[in-house]
Amino acid sequence: MNKTLNLTPELYQYLLDNSLREHPVLTELRQFTATQRAANMQISPDQGQFMIWLLQLMGAKKTLDIGVFTGYSSLVAALAMPEDGKVVACDRNPDCTKIAREYWQKAGVAHKIELRLADALDTLDKLIANGEAGTFDFSFIDADKRNYINYFEKSLTLLRTGGVIAIDNVLWSGRVADPDDDDKRTPVIHEFNEALHHDKRVDLSLLAIADGLTLARKL
Repeated sequence: MNKTLNLTPELYQYLLDNSLREHPVLTELRQFTATQRAANMQISPDQGQFMIWLLQLMGAKKTLDIGVFTGYSSLVAALAMPEDGKVVACDRNPDCTKIAREYWQKAGVAHKIELRLADALDTLDKLIANGEAGTFDFSFIDADKRNYINYFEKSLTLLRTGGVIAIDNVLWSGRVADPDDDDKRTPVIHEFNEALHHDKRVDLSLLAIADGLTLARKL
């Protein structure tokens, strides 16, 4: 059976050396984040580049970033979009997002990013109540796993037909395929993956990139 390659460190480095075209501020932010305690929350550079490619292919101009951390994914979206593009960035952590703001400013795209420091579900509900359902092109979900299904449902409401939701960490370092794994988040992600597999409202592709990335296109 043909299957996705299990990348060795050497092969992954080859992939980066022969593919990655990372904006210098993205590189600087990624290298800074690698020194922080929660560095494993950072998305990979090849995943970021894929998202830029996807957003540009879609002609995206209005996106959601659910789970900002130090701002890499928000910066990816802002760099991918035209001058009148807009990222609604959702997070509750003022310390991490202070770092994010600094790098957004350094990259010259802070005017495209609207940071909402609040519970993301509340932010999404307010967007819906404000009449913005069906107006977003893209949503990236990379936040607390227990609310993945809730973030997905609200993102689906906010997306236009043909819009895309990208969900990170859906392979969970392989733990979703381990029935003996004792991480309480693992069954939540597994159930989320199963639910999307049977969801007829979207076209679906689960990609073995980084820690697993699901793409769901609204029908």
